[in-house]
Amino acid sequence: MIMKAIIFKEVGEPENLVLAEVPVPSIEGHEVLVQVKAISINPVDAYVRKNKPYLDAVYQVTGAEQHIILGWDVAGIVTGTGKNVTKFKAGDEVFGNFKFIGQANAYAEYVAAPENQLVLKPANVSFEAAAGATMAAMTAWQSIVNSGKVKKGDKVVVHGASGGVGHYAVQFAKHFGAYVIGVSSGENRDFVLGLGADEFIDYKTQVFEELVTDADIVHDTVWSEDDKHIERSLKALKPGGTLLSLIVYPEPELIERALREKNVKVLRVNVTPNETYEQNMEYVAGLLSSGEVKTHISHVFPLEEMYKAHALIQSKNTVGKIIVMP
Repeated sequence: MIMKAIIFKEVGEPENLVLAEVPVPSIEGHEVLVQVKAISINPVDAYVRKNKPYLDAVYQVTGAEQHIILGWDVAGIVTGTGKNVTKFKAGDEVFGNFKFIGQANAYAEYVAAPENQLVLKPANVSFEAAAGATMAAMTAWQSIVNSGKVKKGDKVVVHGASGGVGHYAVQFAKHFGAYVIGVSSGENRDFVLGLGADEFIDYKTQVFEELVTDADIVHDTVWSEDDKHIERSLKALKPGGTLLSLIVYPEPELIERALREKNVKVLRVNVTPNETYEQNMEYVAGLLSSGEVKTHISHVFPLEEMYKAHALIQSKNTVGKIIVMP
């Protein structure tokens, strides 16, 4: 069988992503074949497309690939099951982030996915909304819940509160009873407050670390060539607080000094699936089903316009999630 997929053969611009016809993947014993209904686009997708060392590391290029197909996040319908699969059957609607780090090959009409990296999609949740709540939602969950151990009454600062990860982080923190301060640009104020944030800070016109000095948790998603923004986030924490850095790798000296001078923990959040992945995804599926957590979708593109989705995600100005539909 032949399917449509987005391939690219050369690291570079979004236009290097092109539509092609390739064979439908075969499945191993513990895998299911999924007809893809929606694909979620993340900043890491564009980053590996532009940077060969990261492509080699994240996609785990071997050099033997006939085609390189990016993507790790999908929602769709199971059409086939491996001989050892017990979790799903044909016709089940599923979603998940799978084979990250590795070759998920999600920019396609069909994907082969391990059964333990997918969960059932709630019937009342769209494929688009479910696809959005994969890597981005799990990143927010790993940060706020698993690493930050958020609890009722905590004061939580969420940087990038209007973004793909950030808009889930706000909602998860609120779900667990935290007082949430969302930081974003001023034009997104109403959106962030609409997510449930208790306060809003416009990073372009306000200095967050002067307005907040007693946070229990700071969720920091800001890219910087040095530790400047992390240093600012440290100032927003009270003694005993936790700084969660999702992009910058904090220097050991900074981590040691923060602990010594302010008793603050500085953690680099790891977003790769772990032993609690299925349990966490099931929990998120429940929140989506109940309507307590919602995926905000700002743009939807057809598969052949994947390059437009990449151009948009790399602008770093996206509100919520970008979805591509085969």
